[in-house]
Amino acid sequence: MKWTTPADLKAQVRKLWDRGLLLASLAGGETLFPRRLTLRSPDSRGLSERFPEVREWIAQLSSAAGSYRIEWRSVNHRILGANEIPAAIWIDTLEEALGLIGKRRAADQFATLVELTREKQPELVPWLAKRPLRALELSEDWSRLLEIVTWVLKHPRPAIYLRQIDLPGVHTKLIEGHRGVLAELLDLVLPGEAIDATHTGIGGFCRRYGFLDKPLRVRFRVLDRNIRLPAVESDQDITLTQASFASLDLPASKVFITENEINFLAFPDVPDAMVIFGAGYGFDNLAAAPWLHQRGIYYWGDIDTHGFAILNQLRGFFPHAVSFLMDLQTLLAHRSLWGVEAQPETGTLARLNSEESVLYDQLRRNHWGDRVRLEQERIGFGFLHDVLRGLPR
Repeated sequence: MKWTTPADLKAQVRKLWDRGLLLASLAGGETLFPRRLTLRSPDSRGLSERFPEVREWIAQLSSAAGSYRIEWRSVNHRILGANEIPAAIWIDTLEEALGLIGKRRAADQFATLVELTREKQPELVPWLAKRPLRALELSEDWSRLLEIVTWVLKHPRPAIYLRQIDLPGVHTKLIEGHRGVLAELLDLVLPGEAIDATHTGIGGFCRRYGFLDKPLRVRFRVLDRNIRLPAVESDQDITLTQASFASLDLPASKVFITENEINFLAFPDVPDAMVIFGAGYGFDNLAAAPWLHQRGIYYWGDIDTHGFAILNQLRGFFPHAVSFLMDLQTLLAHRSLWGVEAQPETGTLARLNSEESVLYDQLRRNHWGDRVRLEQERIGFGFLHDVLRGLPR
């Protein structure tokens, strides 16, 4: 068995640091010291058979004992006589632990953050105890983050753009770059009525806390030349705000959604139809249009795991949406054009139908080869025309 070395003791304390426990104690977290460290020491046989090595081991532990305390025990050996060997290793104080791993300066920096937070926003001290290492990463911006929190407390749901927050040294990029942390902090200090809990994540930051958000937009083309929007000529490649699009109620019974811009621009004429340039994993801009729920929706994405994940998300807004050119026949017909998906989706997609689920499972389990994908732009337009002709009128 390997005996514990000074490096092993240091590694044990370093684990406490990496878990944030040492810093947390500075913010009112659990008191860790005095703390007994794990010690693997020679047994009676090792003492007699490897006595020179034992003496060297004791010397190594003793030489580094300034940052820990050694508890000794006497061992009487029938050949070697009485000897003192380490029985336990103790770290008695936080200061000793920090000194052992060279983190005193970082701890002083964190203690400064705790003191500042207790002065400015004491309700956030528990966050520091919970996320001390993250707080240390934010040390350069922490005072300004506290100022932002204080400002929002004084101006709940301000109905302005983030750009309009007027604080010295605070700019839009600082706020946008730290939306995740600010959300955690604001949730701790704001009253419930100042938070719209229906909006979550970085994308929902503005709406969650009552800031104005840039309007969502929908880009679409009308594919039937007999359907014309007033005052719009040419090919009617149109971009509208979410609210304007929601009020349209276009007389088209079929709506295609495609994720590729060239496919969107080159989509052929189809009677009684329109095409929307997709939004990846975001469909909030479409969900506000009630008339879309009365239209046939055809989603055309890549044949890969993420394509099916996006389809699955779309069905959360439009359960009746149909996949388009995302079937086994299309995949096999374009075998020579297959590519490789960088980071496949692996989760369960509950909104796929049975045929889509089978293909999705085959893709994520590499049934057709390693991370197979067919990008939508690789599908020939002759193939597209054939499938379009087979759609119900």
